[in-house]
Amino acid sequence: MKPMLLIPVFAFALATVCRAHVAAEEMAAAANKFLESLTPEQRTKAAFEWKADERFNWHFIPKTRLGLTIKDMTPAQRGAAHTLLRSGMSAHGYQKASNIMNLEAILKEIEGPRGTMVRDSELYYFSIFGKPEAAGTWGWRVEGHHFAQNFTIVKGEFFSGTPSFMGTNPAEVRQGPRKGLRILGEDEDLARTLVKALSDEQRKTVIFDATAPKDIITAAKRKVMPLETAGLPTTKLTKEQAAQLMNLVKVYVNRLRGDLAETDLKKIEKAGWDKVYFAWAGGTEKGDPHYYRVQGPTFLIEYDNTQNDANHVHAVWRDFDNDFGEDLLRKHYAETPHGK
Repeated sequence: MKPMLLIPVFAFALATVCRAHVAAEEMAAAANKFLESLTPEQRTKAAFEWKADERFNWHFIPKTRLGLTIKDMTPAQRGAAHTLLRSGMSAHGYQKASNIMNLEAILKEIEGPRGTMVRDSELYYFSIFGKPEAAGTWGWRVEGHHFAQNFTIVKGEFFSGTPSFMGTNPAEVRQGPRKGLRILGEDEDLARTLVKALSDEQRKTVIFDATAPKDIITAAKRKVMPLETAGLPTTKLTKEQAAQLMNLVKVYVNRLRGDLAETDLKKIEKAGWDKVYFAWAGGTEKGDPHYYRVQGPTFLIEYDNTQNDANHVHAVWRDFDNDFGEDLLRKHYAETPHGK
């Protein structure tokens, strides 16, 4: 009877590989269509060698980057670029990313002529690393102010969708035709609902500092290590509170297309939801500067809303071992002979 127990496990593994192949095929097709639409000069900006150090050079601040900007694309090329972005994101994640880009125009209006930064919804850079192949190993990135999404595909079967960063300034649009827009409102509201649902005793442990840090602690580091354990694990939460925490984690994981998000959730589950901690710093009322993090054995979520009178959000999702596909690549090279 024991061999029969392996059937469900094998079936799940097979289904996971099949879904990964579908994702790999769709991403590779979108990336190649995008590259084919470019002029030779544009390709030199958008395409990098797989081993280029630039693949790890990610940021979320307003600055000049390498890659090809939307501004420098024709309408048809822009369509191909957005098709590539949609190939890796869920519908909800893609909508958030698009709104973050469009928020630059609102920020430009708010800051006016005295603004010191260039605010432009078209200054988002697309980069391809290596040769996009359905069964190959390669990567791609879309990045600009307050949005950075990195993808790595290994042997056309395994994926990494981190580092994944989203930010909004303003967090809530308070004037103009888009008044009330809160692109990352869900990220804030679910966490606040959870911290306010805690008992007084629980809150004493979860709130590790009365003052929130000025920004996410890990910044844009290429490699992150687990932060100091703070807060409470799910084992110290009620069933309802633990479910709320899981829903908060899913907000971040579900930035990616469903099949990839499902794989990441399985990874978190395998490592143990009981080892996932929720911690908070700062005030708990809307409008208070605040910070939270969710940390498990494999991942870290950081959220900070302190700048611009607590109306400026930074929210990042990191994988301790597999940012930029590093863990998958180590396994791949360990298992596959490479003569070169």
